[in-house]
Amino acid sequence: MTDQQRPTGIPRKFAEDVRMDASLLLRQITTGYWGSQALYVAAKLGLADQLVDGPRSCDDLAIAVGAKADVLYRLLRALASLGIFTEVSDRQFALTPAAELLRSGTTESVRHLVIMFGEEHYVAWGELLHSVQTGENAFEHHYGAPVFAYYAQHPAPAAIFNGAMSDISRQDTAAVIAAYDFQGIRCLVDVGGGHGQLLTQILAAYPELTGILFDQPAVVAGADSVLADWSDRIQISGGDFFEAVPAGGDAYLLKHIIHDWDDADSRKILANCRQVMQPGDRLLLVEQVVQPGNTINVAKWLDLNMLVMTQGGRERTQAEFATLLSESGFQLKQIHTTASEVCIIEGYAS
Repeated sequence: MTDQQRPTGIPRKFAEDVRMDASLLLRQITTGYWGSQALYVAAKLGLADQLVDGPRSCDDLAIAVGAKADVLYRLLRALASLGIFTEVSDRQFALTPAAELLRSGTTESVRHLVIMFGEEHYVAWGELLHSVQTGENAFEHHYGAPVFAYYAQHPAPAAIFNGAMSDISRQDTAAVIAAYDFQGIRCLVDVGGGHGQLLTQILAAYPELTGILFDQPAVVAGADSVLADWSDRIQISGGDFFEAVPAGGDAYLLKHIIHDWDDADSRKILANCRQVMQPGDRLLLVEQVVQPGNTINVAKWLDLNMLVMTQGGRERTQAEFATLLSESGFQLKQIHTTASEVCIIEGYAS
C-alpha cells in the first residue's frame, strides 16, 4: 500500500498491522482443520482415558492405543502447544483441563462431539462447494443417502452421533432451565426428546410437572431403563412427528428439531403439534437464532453445517421464526436468551 493508496489519517505502521492481521486471520482459518483433525485423532484413540492416572511416556501410550510412538509424540507435541495435553518431561505427557474434556463418560465430556465432527461432518464439509453451487445436500452427495437414513443403516456412527447430541444437551440443559420459568405448565411434551435428558432435568426442578417423552420408536425403546425412576411422572411414546404427536400436554418443547428441516417440513411438525393443543398452550423451541449484520454469531456457522449435513435444514432469524410460527398456527411471544448459545423461542397456540 503506497502513501497515495493509504486512507487519510491512518499511519503507515497501523495500516501495515491491519494488513498483517488480515493475512494472519486468513492463514489461521485456512489451516484450521489441522487442529480439528489432530484433536479428532486424540479423541478417537482415547488418549485422555489413558492418562487418567497420571503422566505416561509416548512409548507406553503408543502400545496402549495402537499407534507409532514417534508419530504419536509429534501429534501430542502439537496439541500441547495449544494447551491440549502437556509435556511434563521428555516425551511424557499429562492431562490439562482441556484434555480432561476428551475423557469418556464424564459429565463434561465432549469426546463424542469431537469424533462426530472429525468423521462424517469433516468429509461432508469437504463438499461445501457442491452445496453452494447447487443448493444440494453435501452429505447425501458424498454418502448417497440423507444423514438420518445413513445413521439408521450404520449403527457405529449413529452411536457417535447420539453421544455427541448428549454432549451438546448437557451443556444446554442447565442454561435452558435457568433462563425459562416452567411454572404453571401441567404436562410438558418433549417432541424428539431422545432419552429424556432435558425432560428429566426440567421435571427435577419442577416437582409438580409431568411429562411425555416422544421420539421415534427405535429411539425411545432405549429410554425405558434410563427413565425407570420416572415412571410415575413421564409417559413414553413412540411415533413419527411428521404423522402426529401425542395429545395431553399444555406445553410442547422441541429442542434442536426445527433446524433440521426446511420450512415446509417444519410447518408439518409444528402443525401436528398445534393439532393437539388448545388456544393459549405454550410452544417452546430451543434453537440458535441468527443475529443481524456482521455480529459474530455461532448460528451463522451452524447454518452452513445444516446446509452441508441435512436436506433443507437451516438456522433462522427472529423474523423467520415469527413467520414460521404464524404459518403453523402460533404467535411468537418472546425469545429468551440463555447462558449457552441456544435461545428459547416461546410461542403460544392462537
